[in-house]
Amino acid sequence: MSDRFDVIVVGGGQAGLAMGALLREQGRHFAILEAADEPAAAWRARWDSLRLFTPARYDSLPGRPFPGDPDTYPGRDDVVAYLSAYARDLELPVELGRRVRSLRRRDRGYVVEAGDRSYEAAQVVVATGPFQVPWVPPLAERLDAGVFQIHSADYRAPADLPGGAALVVGGGNTGFQIAEELSRSREVHLAIGSRQLPLPQRILGRDLFRYLVATGLMAKTASSRLGRRMREREALIGSTPRRARRLHGIRLHPRVTDAEGTEVAFSDGSRLAAAAVIWATGFRLDHSWIDVPVFDDRGRPRHERGVTASPGLYFLGLPWQHTRGSALLGWVQDDARHLAERMAAETP
Repeated sequence: MSDRFDVIVVGGGQAGLAMGALLREQGRHFAILEAADEPAAAWRARWDSLRLFTPARYDSLPGRPFPGDPDTYPGRDDVVAYLSAYARDLELPVELGRRVRSLRRRDRGYVVEAGDRSYEAAQVVVATGPFQVPWVPPLAERLDAGVFQIHSADYRAPADLPGGAALVVGGGNTGFQIAEELSRSREVHLAIGSRQLPLPQRILGRDLFRYLVATGLMAKTASSRLGRRMREREALIGSTPRRARRLHGIRLHPRVTDAEGTEVAFSDGSRLAAAAVIWATGFRLDHSWIDVPVFDDRGRPRHERGVTASPGLYFLGLPWQHTRGSALLGWVQDDARHLAERMAAETP
């Protein structure tokens, strides 16, 4: 027996909630399926001291401004509280503990299997976000069991690590933030595989994103010439290798190329034995549960700003789905509004 809805939204994070608010405005009959047992689960799983690099004025979802001083940078718990209150106060139909096992077409709609229930809908929005499967390079398996290893998704605080030197692998915003925090209590090494474009958090007393919005850079599309260049080199905001070295005493290394025993090897031939390794090496998307032919030969969704060639199937919250901000808290609503309008026009 299946439950019938107009729309099923898969994922109860920021993208799914933004979509839900707009569907609520349209008066649609929908459900938001969230695999976790509590709201804002992806944010709850981040490290304790995490702070957004976007100020609160740019962190809102549809219909509800982010609380507090608009020029402050919210922490992890602030985001969790905001998203939890958003779902509660807007009375969004979020069903927790509903991990989706499969999505397939049936007749003119779709069947979604989640937990012990089956859902049918004419339209489905996949809003599972960019932080799905933590990725660690296979070479990590060659380190001895005595070397403490975790992915950044499992890191919470310095006290979780054993004493001794720590190596953070990954030169993005996550890697730098974690390395800087750890440097207050221990010797820290940071391996940077590819240099990202360093941008200051503030310019002439104003936040960087004021300039990015005012100049139109945040609105550059993935298909534009500048957008293609920006995609190739992500930005490092508020940190630089020089600042990490001089201000925090972090020892910098190039790309990790091998590991054996208790040591990690780098591309310059040097080696390091560390008591702990934190792999800030990013995430991979997992759409293996979707049995609909909307993927290319590398498993990436084929879409036009979230709209696929399969009628009624949409994606939301993908990195660079349309612009640099597509996967960011305060900008996901732009793509959500676009999809909501398309979905209303395409309603069977």
